[in-house]
Amino acid sequence: MKKCKTIGYLSMIATIAIFNIGMMPLAGQISTFQKLSFNNNWEFVRDMDTSIVGSLFVHQGESAFQWENVSLPHTASVEPLVMVDKQWQGYCFYRKFFKVPENSKGKHIAIKFEAAMQVAEVYLNGEYLTTHLGGYLPFYIDISDKVNHNGENCMLVRLNNLDNPLVPPGKPIADLDFCYYSGIYRNAYMVVKDRIHITNPVAAARVAGGGIMVSFSNVSSESATVQVKADVQNDGKKAGNVFARFILKDKKDNHVFSQALPFSEIKSVENVIFTGQLKVDRPVLWSPDNPYLYNLTVELVNKEEEIIDRETLKIGIRSFSITPSEGLVMNGEKIKIRGTNRHQEYPYIGNALSDNAQYRDAWKIKAAGFNLVRLSHYPQSPAFLDACDELGLLVMNCIPGWQFYGNEEFQKNSIRDVRDMVRNDRNHPSIILWEASLNESGMKRPYMEKAHQAVKEELPDQENYTCGWIDDVYDVFIPARQHAKPPYYWNRYAKEKPIFIAEYGDWEYYAQNAGFNQKEFADLKQEERNSRQLRGHGQIRLAQQALNYQEAHNDNHNGPAFGDANWLVFDYNRGYAPDIEASGIMDIFRLPKFAYYFYQSQQSTSVNSSLPFGKPMIYIANYWNDSAYKDVKVYSNCHEVELSLNGKTIARQKPDTDRYSSNLAHPPFTFKLSAFEAGTLKAKGYINGEKIIETDRKTPGKAFQIKLDIDLSGKPLAAGCNDIVFVYASVMDENGTVVPDDNRPVKFSIEGSAELVGTNPIEAEAGIATIILKAGDTPGNLVIKAETEGLKPGSMSVEMK
Repeated sequence: MKKCKTIGYLSMIATIAIFNIGMMPLAGQISTFQKLSFNNNWEFVRDMDTSIVGSLFVHQGESAFQWENVSLPHTASVEPLVMVDKQWQGYCFYRKFFKVPENSKGKHIAIKFEAAMQVAEVYLNGEYLTTHLGGYLPFYIDISDKVNHNGENCMLVRLNNLDNPLVPPGKPIADLDFCYYSGIYRNAYMVVKDRIHITNPVAAARVAGGGIMVSFSNVSSESATVQVKADVQNDGKKAGNVFARFILKDKKDNHVFSQALPFSEIKSVENVIFTGQLKVDRPVLWSPDNPYLYNLTVELVNKEEEIIDRETLKIGIRSFSITPSEGLVMNGEKIKIRGTNRHQEYPYIGNALSDNAQYRDAWKIKAAGFNLVRLSHYPQSPAFLDACDELGLLVMNCIPGWQFYGNEEFQKNSIRDVRDMVRNDRNHPSIILWEASLNESGMKRPYMEKAHQAVKEELPDQENYTCGWIDDVYDVFIPARQHAKPPYYWNRYAKEKPIFIAEYGDWEYYAQNAGFNQKEFADLKQEERNSRQLRGHGQIRLAQQALNYQEAHNDNHNGPAFGDANWLVFDYNRGYAPDIEASGIMDIFRLPKFAYYFYQSQQSTSVNSSLPFGKPMIYIANYWNDSAYKDVKVYSNCHEVELSLNGKTIARQKPDTDRYSSNLAHPPFTFKLSAFEAGTLKAKGYINGEKIIETDRKTPGKAFQIKLDIDLSGKPLAAGCNDIVFVYASVMDENGTVVPDDNRPVKFSIEGSAELVGTNPIEAEAGIATIILKAGDTPGNLVIKAETEGLKPGSMSVEMK
């Protein structure tokens, strides 16, 4: 049995000499501790004999399989854009030949997988190591005593994403509202450390233990106390003496606080918890509007004054509470949440996103005007959570689950998911809610009590809140507006429990069984009424989608809910339906619909913000190409908008005051024109009487040219990491206006170290054709071209760093 003891903090904090800070191994020199990318030089095969035989562990030529060279993140199957047929499911193999670093003999050596979908059996040099169940959480494999130090090793992963009622989410893909794609679709690492080392929080599997845990107390603008716990394990055969040192630095790398704890003897197979407290004077507090991050470093030092382990993480100092009367209060200020839901899917490649692509998704969500994202319906990438920390997006973290409760073993595995999710993600300042609930599933009370209690046990030293869709047990009730009740029910919710509307705006209008604007549907066709609208469905349907979201979001403010999250931000594929679920405010290629600009307009202006969000914005939600569609809606966060047509002022007016706008931070501006006249609409936005911003919308002419653009969203294109970006080819007239009813096929080509992924040629949708660019390994300039018959081709150069 492993034993544990706790080392407390020193009563007197000494000013210490900090040596070897930022030490990196020199060429040919091996550091005591390393976290090395394990992403490259994998081999892959699928649809094969799944037997584990000796030939799998030898090089090409000695095996019957034709192995494909791949790197991670990787999808086992490139899928069609629209999953008309069932996605690929089955077995595949990943294998990697590797050598461990020199001088690593006697060290702790492990392989960490951030995720693999969804049952992974792992072998090393022909020997079975472990099986990991679940496709959304990490697993950590200690190979210290299994690895060959004198030559080559072969790691083999037999992976399957078959329907499995024992593994959450459990529901067969054919009946599921999303897809669980296959592959080792996140990063992998090799970890080399001293036998006495900071543990991995998931691998340690200790309640409220493992790894580093950070909590805060007495937080104010004057001071704050940062409590740090470091779980240190001795995997060696001999006892050792070490002490822990905690170093806090600000964003500019200035030293803020240091603390050294006394030496502790750690016996073989024992673990010790080092606990320290760092007092910070005049802290910069983390919040959605000011997502300030400090760098916390934990070092282990032996008696020879050698740093034998070091881990650094970014932390945000903040306090928060969620109550029925006040809702969310962070750092003493009440925050009204305006949120959305996100599936991690990309077209074609499923879940195999680069870290940069994860960041770009978070950037888009923030740019759309949201301050919270619900991770529907499973834990998502560490890179995405890092981006939320950096950009100021609050997070509702969720276990895997959707309309499936399962048997006793399934429930046991789900409770394990709760604990692993909390252990893995607990230090992210962005996370304020833990959805330890199987979404839309008929959970029994004993399960809910176990899931709720698991979160409480794992986070005993900090404010934490569980949430669930059933109004029982959990700290916060998170219904969807369509859950068996009309919308006004939630507005009359009177229990002494915080309530948050976790989904709204989609199904209620799809079924036309809720909402207050049903009379407005009288002249609409059935397909025009709902919120599931592709960009190519036209401006009338896009305007209806935006109105649906506006009405529901406005109505949510009539009740006690302290926030809401629309369904959803990006279109996605489902297992049970042969079409794209199109209720996103951006399409599957991350191109905005009209509803995107409605939400963006709800973000108040903060011109002096250090981040490029919350700026004055204005958007005309009318293509001005249809003589029968003369209503012009302008979304803006300005106080007044002036609209003109061909240089003649139509009106300068304040925001709408109708029943769909009564609770909005910034209602839209609706202009009803008496006649259509082709030309240029111009909208000018005023704040405190001063013109701040303007935009125009021109009647599109005949298609003339292709213009290319690339979606970087705050991150440059990077070589050597499977980075992916969207490339957009817009069909434009001679004056540079997109022709929104053009759907001609566009063919893409590329020159340089990169490849294109997706249908090619592909038809434009609403005047824009899209393809995925996957970066290669060699930095340099790329030349992208797009062409179609009868139009001037487009070309652009992109630097890949």
